[in-house]
Amino acid sequence: MLQTSLVQSCQNALPMTLEMLREMVAINSFTENADGVNRLGEFTAECFAPLGFSPAYAQGPMANYGRHLVLKRKWIEGAATIALISHLDTVYPVEEEVRNHFGWRREGERIYGPGTNDIKGGTVLIHQILTALAEVRPEVFAATNWVVLLNACEETISEDFGKLSRAHLPADTRACLIFEADGADGDAFSLVSARKGRATFFIDVEGRGAHAGSQLRNGANAIAELARLVLEIETMTDFTKAVTVNVGSIRGGTVMNRVPHEAHAEMEMRAFDPVLYAATRKRIFDLAGAGKIPGCTIRVTLDHETVPWSPNPATDRLIDLWKRTGAALGMKVGSQERGGLSDGNVLWNYFPTVDGLGPRGEHSHCSEQSADGSKVQEYVDASSFVPKAVLNAKAILELLSS
Repeated sequence: MLQTSLVQSCQNALPMTLEMLREMVAINSFTENADGVNRLGEFTAECFAPLGFSPAYAQGPMANYGRHLVLKRKWIEGAATIALISHLDTVYPVEEEVRNHFGWRREGERIYGPGTNDIKGGTVLIHQILTALAEVRPEVFAATNWVVLLNACEETISEDFGKLSRAHLPADTRACLIFEADGADGDAFSLVSARKGRATFFIDVEGRGAHAGSQLRNGANAIAELARLVLEIETMTDFTKAVTVNVGSIRGGTVMNRVPHEAHAEMEMRAFDPVLYAATRKRIFDLAGAGKIPGCTIRVTLDHETVPWSPNPATDRLIDLWKRTGAALGMKVGSQERGGLSDGNVLWNYFPTVDGLGPRGEHSHCSEQSADGSKVQEYVDASSFVPKAVLNAKAILELLSS
C-alpha cells in the first residue's frame, strides 16, 4: 500500500517537478555569476515555501560568489533531523551557453541543459520527495526536522558551506543525503560511498634572466626547470592505486631573446586512500628547493585542500539500508567510489552521509555537441525521477523508523 501510494504521489508530482527544473535551467547560475546564483536561490526558496520552508541566506566566501541557501520548517526540539543537500551553481558562463546553443531541450526521455544533471535535477528531486512524504505520510513529515542546504559555490569550494551546514545541524542528525546525480549504467541505481580528496598547488620557479644571444650561459632557464618538474610530477600518477596528479596550466618568461627568469604551474592531486594522499602530498612539497639547473629555485605553495571521504561504517549502514529498500521495491541498487568531490567530503566525518541520490543522467560539465556523437551535452533522464524519488522516500521512512 505504501509503495503504491508513493509511486502515485511521485507520478502526480512529476509535471510540476519538471516544470520547476525547466525554470531553474533557464537561470544561469555559473559560480562566478553571483546575481544568477542568488536569483536561483530565491526561486528555489519560492518553490519550497508551500511545503512550509523558510529561507536563510549566507554570503559565500568570495565577493563574486552568491549566497548559500538554508531552508527549514518550524523547528521541533528533540525531533529527528534529516539534511538534504544540493548546490545552486553550475560550471557554465552565460557566453558558453549561448555559443553552444545549450539550453532546455527535451528529446524523448532525455532533458538537456545546464545543470539538468549536476545538480538542479537533484534539487527538484528533493522537492518531489518531500511533496510525496507530506502527502503520503503527513504525520512523519510534520514530526521531522527537514533541513535543505544548497551550496552557492560547490563547483569551486565546499569548506565554507560545510561549516555553515554543521552550524545548522544537530550532532545527532540522522543523515546527510546528497543529491548529486546517480552514477549507474543500465537498469541499476548507484549510490556514492566515498570520494577522492583533492589538493591544489602553485609551483613557482625562479631562474636568472640573461640575454639569449650573447649571455645565454649566464642565465638560468626557469621554463626548462619547470618542464623537467612537470615530467617528474606526471610520474606520481598511479592508476593502480587510484592516485592522480595533473598539471593543469603553465606559464613563464617574457620575450624570446631573454632567458626566462620565472615560470609558474598550477596543479592538482587526488587520492582515495588517506595514507597515499598524505604521501603524494609530501612528494609534491619535497619538490621545493634548489633546482637541477644551477641558479633555479623551486617554491611549492598549497592553494586549497579537501581531504578524502573515506569508506566508513556510517555511510555503509546507509547504503545497506538503501539496498534493502531497493530490493523490497524490485530495484537494483549498487554503490561506487568517485574521483570528483562533493559536499559529502566536508560532512561525512561529522554525520552519516550518502551521495548519488539524484536522478540519472550523463555528461555533466559538457556544453558541447557534435554531429558524430563524440560530444554530448549534459542531460538528465526524465524517466528516472519517479523510481529514484520512490526509492529515496521509502528509505528515508525506514531510516526515521529505525
